[in-house]
Amino acid sequence: MSSIFTKIINGEIPCYKIAEDENYFAFLDINPLSKGHTLVIPKKEVDYIFDLEADVYTGLMNFSRMIATSIEKVIPCQRIGVMVFGLEVPHAHVHLIPINSPGDMNMGKEKLKLSSEEFQEISQKIQEQIVH
Repeated sequence: MSSIFTKIINGEIPCYKIAEDENYFAFLDINPLSKGHTLVIPKKEVDYIFDLEADVYTGLMNFSRMIATSIEKVIPCQRIGVMVFGLEVPHAHVHLIPINSPGDMNMGKEKLKLSSEEFQEISQKIQEQIVH
């Protein structure tokens, strides 16, 4: 059975896409800890990030770096936090979270409620900053 992320990649479930290439896909988290909270995934469906082949893992990190650099240009923050939680969806993924303090990455804290328009605006602004 396909993961929810595979369904997003295949266009079966809508998302606020940031970027994609032949191997990776980035989109806004719909339950963000902060504005610009983005998920980056390999298109290849593998549950555990450390089960990815070395080149796929390295590519995921490089793609994540490109996306994080773009987020920083749009969302005021001290850093882009990187987290691999890995239990919520059985598909390897990286969380890129704009942060100003360590507590900003607490997955237990209340998530932001953003409108579709806000998600679209954030997504568009990040897309405009991507340099391949």
